[in-house]
Parts: sequence; C-alpha cells; structure tokens
Amino acid sequence: MNLLIFYILAIMAGVSALMVVTLKNIFHSALFLVLTLFSIAGIYILLGAEFLAGVQVLIYVGAITILMIFAIMLTYQISNKNIRQVNEQKGYATIIVLLFFILSLWTVLKTAWPVSDGSLPERNTFELGRQLLSTYVIPFEVVSVVLLVALIGAIIISRRDSQEEN
Repeated sequence: MNLLIFYILAIMAGVSALMVVTLKNIFHSALFLVLTLFSIAGIYILLGAEFLAGVQVLIYVGAITILMIFAIMLTYQISNKNIRQVNEQKGYATIIVLLFFILSLWTVLKTAWPVSDGSLPERNTFELGRQLLSTYVIPFEVVSVVLLVALIGAIIISRRDSQEEN
C-alpha cells in the first residue's frame, strides 16, 4: 500500500511540477507549485520524516508560496494582454532538458543504491533540530537572508512599476 501511495504522490508531484514550468499564467503556476510541495510533504510522511513534512508545509507551502503569490499580485500589469510571453530559447532548453534527462536516467540505472537496514533514531526530530542548529546553521541562515532579499526585491519592483504608472 505504501508503494502505491508513493507512486501516486510521485506522479502528482511530477505532473504538477511540469505544469509549473509550462503554464503561461504565472498565478496558476504558483498554485501548481503548492500542489507539488504538498506532494513532496506526503513523500516525507511515507519516509517517516513527519517533522520535515510539517516544515515543508509550513515553510514552503505556507511562507514561500504566499510570498511568491504576493509578489505576483503586487507586480503591476502582470496579466496585461500586451505582455509578450514568448521564449526564443525553447530549442536550447529542449536540448538541455533532454541531455539532463538522459544523464539522470543513466545515473539512476548505473548506480548501486545501498539500502540501509538501520532504523531511525528514537528522537529523530531532536536529532534533526540539533543538526540544523549546529552542523547546518550557515546554510539555514543563508536561506533566510535569500528569502528576505526576495521579499525586498518584490517590494522594490512593485514600487517602481507603480511610480512609472504615475
């Protein structure tokens, strides 16, 4: 049953991720990103990482996606019909994606994936918190600075757009 649920979540994550990058409406792309992140949280639950699933929902689905939606909504004329939504680099992108897919498939098929017979620590949430605040404290803080810069950038862009309008 777990394998079936995993496949459903994996397919849902893959299809919704594909919709994120192929839809022309940026707001709909953000909504499909929410579905992708929820699917990943479901996979975390299947792996026995409930804390990571909760953090995934709170931080990524709750905070980052809402930040992106606010940035989209604050950007002046984001849904204007006169905005050109054509990318002239589709050919290059297709070639790069195919090469990446072939390389990834080759790597997955040629790698001997070790299976751990060990169990999770009894207090895995405590251990994860200890690792985040000791070993991985610098990347953890860098991510918070990057998110702050993204929020400030969205505000600056929206102010420039509204000032150019007046």
